[in-house]
Amino acid sequence: MTEQDREKLLEALLRVRKRIDQIKGRRESIGEQNTKATLIDPILSALGWDLEELEEVIREYKRKPQDNPVDYAFFMLRSPCLFVEAKALDKELNDRKWISQILGYATVVGVEWCVLTNGDEYRIYNSHATVDLDEKLFRKIQVSDQSQEKYTLDTLDLLSKNKMGEKLINTLWKAHFVDHRVKMALADILHNEDGGLTRLVRKKISGLSRAEIRDSLKRADFRIDFPEIATGEAAKPPAPHKGEKKTTKAQVGIKLTDLINTGLLKAPVEVECKYRKAILKANIQEDGAVIFGGESYNSLSAAAGMARKSIIGAPPGRKCPQTNGWIFWKYRDPQTGKQKEIDALRQDFLEKHGKTKKS
Repeated sequence: MTEQDREKLLEALLRVRKRIDQIKGRRESIGEQNTKATLIDPILSALGWDLEELEEVIREYKRKPQDNPVDYAFFMLRSPCLFVEAKALDKELNDRKWISQILGYATVVGVEWCVLTNGDEYRIYNSHATVDLDEKLFRKIQVSDQSQEKYTLDTLDLLSKNKMGEKLINTLWKAHFVDHRVKMALADILHNEDGGLTRLVRKKISGLSRAEIRDSLKRADFRIDFPEIATGEAAKPPAPHKGEKKTTKAQVGIKLTDLINTGLLKAPVEVECKYRKAILKANIQEDGAVIFGGESYNSLSAAAGMARKSIIGAPPGRKCPQTNGWIFWKYRDPQTGKQKEIDALRQDFLEKHGKTKKS
């Protein structure tokens, strides 16, 4: 998704979210048709679908006259590739009858991807998956949930005309499906006194009996989770800043306190970064702590990650975007008055001391 397309989708998302808040605030029931017109159509249009072009979108689609219609059928190369079934805003989407109906019809027609939505919640299903109905659910997002805005944008983008053409959703589904099956297998091994696991642990630890290991495993509280694979920007490594170089092992061992104690960096000092048209500022303290947004962080990278999060949000499964703080933050050189990356001071430290500092 281009930056322009993302801005267009974000604008539609914000408009729809405001409408949802207004409707729910008035405790109003607007019905299915108004839900489609005011909440769903703007999102679909922002995803690049021309709702007035019959070669792209057919409303109330039936393959045969006797079939029950699907609210929206989306076409690529004159073949249906996506079904969207709409319900009124005040309807819950956990009715298995609705899910079974659209997935069953999609299977017959040969459409792999289906969406069930009430204008606020969107549930994406893979009709071709050979698993139980509940396991066909790929992703679920809620437009009114501001805390997951980036994830919502990335998920909706998978349904865009461009991304459906690229079939990115199929790639992400494969990873999701494999991760889910592996998770279920691991859970079964961990919670069902698997003899193989007991033997494996016993090989790693001497002096324990099988019974002791089994009892210990029963007491353990295992949690298995696979973070969602990020899309868009989150799927890529942090964008490098001008002049960024690969971090060496020697550089990894250097701390802010090394720069401060040797006089290379005069603390306290303000650092900043221009990011996405915003000026983000932080303060480095004498003890090496980095203050951003009123919170103290123990490294430049931790503060930089939270700074980026304040602009773009956090990718699924992460507290904040992974960021190289040595490159992200800049200080003002007292001699030249120009801004420089703090990494330049780290390079100076290496040149003067000539060996790896132990962390």
